[in-house]
Amino acid sequence: MTQASVKSALGEVVAPGAESRRRAWGLTSLLVLIYVVNYADKAVLGIIAQPLMDELGLASSQIGLVGSLFFLTFTVGGFFAGALHRWMSLRWALVALVLVWSVAVLPMVVVASFAVLLGSRLLLGLAEGPSSALLHTAAYSWHPPAERGLPGALLAGAASISKIAVAPLLAYVTVTLGWRAALVTLAVSGVVWCVVWLAVWKQGPYLAPAAKSDGDAAEDGGEPAVPWSTIFTSRTFVTGALLVMSVYALVAVVLTWLPSYFEVGLGYSRLQAGSMFAFPSIAGLVLMLLSSTIGDRLIVRGATSRSVRIVVPATGVLLCGAILFALPSIGSPAVAVAVVSIGYGFAASVFPLLNAAISEICPPRQTAGTLGVFLAVMAVGGLIAPYGTGMIVDAAGSPAAGYASAFQILGLVAAVCAVAALVFANPERDKARVRGAIGND
Repeated sequence: MTQASVKSALGEVVAPGAESRRRAWGLTSLLVLIYVVNYADKAVLGIIAQPLMDELGLASSQIGLVGSLFFLTFTVGGFFAGALHRWMSLRWALVALVLVWSVAVLPMVVVASFAVLLGSRLLLGLAEGPSSALLHTAAYSWHPPAERGLPGALLAGAASISKIAVAPLLAYVTVTLGWRAALVTLAVSGVVWCVVWLAVWKQGPYLAPAAKSDGDAAEDGGEPAVPWSTIFTSRTFVTGALLVMSVYALVAVVLTWLPSYFEVGLGYSRLQAGSMFAFPSIAGLVLMLLSSTIGDRLIVRGATSRSVRIVVPATGVLLCGAILFALPSIGSPAVAVAVVSIGYGFAASVFPLLNAAISEICPPRQTAGTLGVFLAVMAVGGLIAPYGTGMIVDAAGSPAAGYASAFQILGLVAAVCAVAALVFANPERDKARVRGAIGND
């Protein structure tokens, strides 16, 4: 096949540096949009938890168990991100996953029971597991490594955007139309996104030098692969995974329990609690965008990746731990809301900065697989935390005391993991180690 016919079959192949930045950010925005829906699917359990408990007669520990088991299949699904990227193009892999999300939330609309709720969330977790790595891979394909902090922050900030913009809407729909209407709204949103995605998506030039027949996925050319063990045993990967896992435990509890904490623990109304879901996310989004934007500029100007993408977020997690440690001693509901919000905000910057750091240490063709395992390990934090929180609340003298103790424990664990990352993680060192493994093959 001639070079001209190859280009005809593949579509336009854009060289790194020659891509349209407007197009790059437009497609990044589309990826952020579906990540917003992704997090709304996670957050909806927290929003409808109290109505579900009232209608089905469930205990707090049962809702917590559902939240934790979601993260079990979410973790398992994450390990398939690399395989999906090899078997299917990014275009069709993401369409398939999003359609499964949309279907997964609907069984509860037809038959409401604990068993159906559990099965629905297990399927949702399995389909959402690979999506984070694939969405990051798709976004990184349009941005060079030194400038991935901001797009990563926008993707990580989708959780905050979801809770700021979508959670209050879902809370309103739940209060006015019922919790089933909230689930239908999410299903329709996923289908609409798939239509737009199929119409506009093209892969960018920063993962591989060429693309396959749909102009979407990378060929096998380019930098050779290294043994996966070399990447996964690096100190940056190991301590970075422990750090994001501990912070994700906090995120999982916020997604599952925060509206209930505000309602039954602090005495706010159901609509107020659903709307206040946004407060921690506002703090998190602001700090994520600031740290990532400034961090990208500093790296372009010569700052080390360790100082920007390890030291800064780990320090933020240490501050989070110190703030949450004080929560059980606070008697004012408004101050308690502020403490949880600020603590969450300081910890949130860990996600985009650590994802960018991990993407540095692996060859471009192994980005999806590396991030898939990294994010799957991260999700382990969600396996225990929601269920553990439910058990703590059930055993506590009051819901307020139970939730405060759970947040305190989460803050302490995260602080310990932050210290480990500060001591051992170094992307520049481990990038050189990985590149050395290529040369030794």
